[in-house]
Amino acid sequence: MMNEDDTAGFEPVHASSPTDHVLHELQLYGWRPFEDEPDPRPLPEGNAVAAAVADIFDALVATLGDTRLEPDLDELLWGTVNLFHRAIGRVERELDDNERAQRRLQSEQDGSEVRSVELERRTAEGQTMIERRNSMELFRDVAAEAFEHHTGSAWRPRTGSKVSHRNLTAAMIDSRDFLAARVRAETEVMLPAGPKVAVSGGTDFNDHRLIWAKLDQSLEKHSDMVLIHGAAKTGAEKIAADWAANRKVPQVAFEPNFKKYSAKQAPFKRNDAMLEVLPIGVLVFGGGGIQSNLYDKARELGIPALKYDGGA
Repeated sequence: MMNEDDTAGFEPVHASSPTDHVLHELQLYGWRPFEDEPDPRPLPEGNAVAAAVADIFDALVATLGDTRLEPDLDELLWGTVNLFHRAIGRVERELDDNERAQRRLQSEQDGSEVRSVELERRTAEGQTMIERRNSMELFRDVAAEAFEHHTGSAWRPRTGSKVSHRNLTAAMIDSRDFLAARVRAETEVMLPAGPKVAVSGGTDFNDHRLIWAKLDQSLEKHSDMVLIHGAAKTGAEKIAADWAANRKVPQVAFEPNFKKYSAKQAPFKRNDAMLEVLPIGVLVFGGGGIQSNLYDKARELGIPALKYDGGA
């Protein structure tokens, strides 16, 4: 039999109240929204983003430069930019799921408050996702500038497009406005306005002074020009792509579709696709039969075309 002295150190287990649980979570992790709640926390400011990205690149360069790992530095810096580029893709996929959910909820509207509230929640989520995507694009673009600063070459994704929507975000009122605005924004950003100038060239044509001079002349005449090229990884088209990145000129890369066409057909089908855009001019730098094909077809269509041979 236990007496009072035997139980003096005994304390019964107390159940944690809901309030105590919330306070404990706040102490450990701070406040954070649940999945079905809007997130009122601010987005990072542009200056903070630029400073953070500069610190990342400076740390990598300072750590790996002048060491045995320096040959890997450019690839690691490219991967750093790609980290944000892939994050944009993740948010885009979430945005696609959100759009499908909104369309489903639109078709299921029956006038009830439950359906209406759910649709409003999905719309608010979509707006937040657009802001997240635009912030990641800011990180990606600032990192791409740092990559160019440290490596001397422009950053480009190895697959897909590099798109920036930040200046196209609009305030949206309801679900239908949200979806329509997204479609408009995607269309406008993927179809840049302005006259198109096509460039094609040999992969061994490396006279960058000539290429930059001719493109600068085009830009002087058409300040809103858009460059289209064949997306070669070396030679004239690579130089032209670097020029566009440096001059902040929108560019559209037409890679040959080797999945759809044979190795012989694909480059010529690509030429046809470039001419379907109806460029105001075609510049050909060296090359062989593929470039001659583009040059001849452009002239047949009445599109001014100039050919430059030689190159270092």
